[in-house]
Amino acid sequence: MVRESFDLVADYIRRYNATADPAEQAGIRTEGLWLALKYGGLVLLLAILRGLFLFFMRQTVIVVSRRVEYDQKKELFEKYQSYSLRLLRSQRTGDLMARINEDVSNVRMFTGPGLMYTFNTITLFVMILVTMLAVNPLLTLYVLLPLPLLALTIYIVHKVIIQRTNVQQQQLSLLSSYAQEAFSGIRVLKAYVREQNAADRFDKESGEYMRRALRLVAVDALFFPIIMLMIGASIVFTIWIGGEQVIAGNLTYGNIAEFIIYVNLLIWPVTALGWVTSLSQQAVASQQRIAEMLALKSELHFPEKADPPARYDLELDNLSLTFADSGIRALQEVSARLPEGKTIGIVGATGSGKTTLANLMVRFMDPDSGTVRLGGRDIRSYTEAQLRTLFGYVQQDVLLFSDTVANNIAFARPEATEEEIAEAARFAGVYEDIIDFPHGFQTMVGERGVSLSGGQKQRISIARAWLARPRICILDDALSAVDAATEAHIVERLKDPSAFGGSIPTLVLISHRIRTVQHADLILVMDDGQITQQGTHEELIVQEDGYYARLYMRQELETQVL
Repeated sequence: MVRESFDLVADYIRRYNATADPAEQAGIRTEGLWLALKYGGLVLLLAILRGLFLFFMRQTVIVVSRRVEYDQKKELFEKYQSYSLRLLRSQRTGDLMARINEDVSNVRMFTGPGLMYTFNTITLFVMILVTMLAVNPLLTLYVLLPLPLLALTIYIVHKVIIQRTNVQQQQLSLLSSYAQEAFSGIRVLKAYVREQNAADRFDKESGEYMRRALRLVAVDALFFPIIMLMIGASIVFTIWIGGEQVIAGNLTYGNIAEFIIYVNLLIWPVTALGWVTSLSQQAVASQQRIAEMLALKSELHFPEKADPPARYDLELDNLSLTFADSGIRALQEVSARLPEGKTIGIVGATGSGKTTLANLMVRFMDPDSGTVRLGGRDIRSYTEAQLRTLFGYVQQDVLLFSDTVANNIAFARPEATEEEIAEAARFAGVYEDIIDFPHGFQTMVGERGVSLSGGQKQRISIARAWLARPRICILDDALSAVDAATEAHIVERLKDPSAFGGSIPTLVLISHRIRTVQHADLILVMDDGQITQQGTHEELIVQEDGYYARLYMRQELETQVL
């Protein structure tokens, strides 16, 4: 159309100049004006149609790529949640985050823009090339000469850009991690007057990030000048060779205009070719990393259906466990019976296997050998939901979410009423603290509960566990940050049938302090992954050569000195 319009305009100019009759010139002028409006309108209409179909194409392909991204992120997140503790320990948190963010994003970029520009490039290139060859093969050859060099140059430049971008992102990740660590431990920094040291290190890391960013900018600055240079070269060839062909009578003015438009239409597809090649390389590598995570299988397998337990006593039968990644023997032939409705204390030094034993009870992991039985049945015969809803597990590393106090307490029961949440807070002895907060139960606790004291975090986590109404409650050193009176109050309430609707839960108290477990019905003493003693407080303190009696005497002396 452009060729025809240019040629017709040239023809009208020749006709206009060939006559001296004013009336005929006026008619030619009017006819030429309508012709220009007609072709201009058609070109405008086609541009609008092209934009409309481009919109539909992007809506189709880009939306599909976003859905692919959504599906992959959802699948990865669900896969992460299915991993056992043992499998999660073998993975780095940063690597898990990178695969669910950067790698999925790389795949999305290829399945969306990458595929779209690939099809666009192939289709447009074939159509334009066939048309150009049909018009003039010689001019087509000269016009296309710079384009392969352009594609190769862009591919090389873009590859360097990707490499330097990755290096920059790695430094940015390091800088962000350091800043987060510094502000998370700001109390330690201030306590040891290390603010200037932290600032100096941040300045050093930030300077390195700036240097890497400037190296990226230096390469990135070449991108568009190279494109413009190659475009200019193609246009020069078009006008030069095309002009000679026009002089020879083999082409018209319209052909030159047509070829200039073809050159401009081809530039982006050829440019995209190098970009898409880099995208495909990244996508393949990222998809392989995603597939590696999806291929990992948790060693825990749960049945889909099972009968609920008839009773809630726990039996530990000859449990042994060695961590494969470190080779550390955590448990060795541990056996014990935890009667339903009784209070069982577990004491021992750090690293004696107390927390590992609790993780086996809840079935966060399975032992290498031995069996945990609940109600006389292997816990592996229960569904995951059946098993986990029976337990209220308050871990020693208390985790509160960056949410309100109320939502943290109601985490296990989101449908709980305000009165039930308040009752749980009273049960844990933290109600008075909460109502003194600026916004009461709607106070935001900050990331990981940073705005709360250790004792407040522990009591809120106990309130959360109690609100779930567990049949077996495990407190893993969860009272270490509260005073003796509050600790005694919480333990007594945990033994109160009225607090649990008439039934007393099996209570497992894990601690390194004698005062926490001394009133338990049964105390298990652990050392080096084994149960070395068991009995009541009175039975154990008379065994003067035992670990329990020595620990009791040492803690009594510490109390008297303080």
